[in-house]
Amino acid sequence: MTCFVIDPTAKTITPVLWDGGLEAIRQLIGFETIDSDEINANGDRLFFDEKCFIRQTPGVGRFQLDSLAPVAGVGVVVGAGESAPQMTLQALQGRVKFL
Repeated sequence: MTCFVIDPTAKTITPVLWDGGLEAIRQLIGFETIDSDEINANGDRLFFDEKCFIRQTPGVGRFQLDSLAPVAGVGVVVGAGESAPQMTLQALQGRVKFL
């Protein structure tokens, strides 16, 4: 199935094949400590580095999805129950602002 990877350093949102597991999300984000927020009524979730707010990593970009707190580093959007997102890539692109 597919997930969306938000890379604020490259300022890209890319569909990526994903096996449905949390370990794959950790690998895509690059950190073991992950957290998530629900981002729509369909249950799509944004996963990100749980410590992104306190981790001091030079050269790492930030992004903001709607009015959520800005996230430093890579974000991964998946669907409810660790399935493919219900939202389209174009809809997600309209909701993300690179900072």
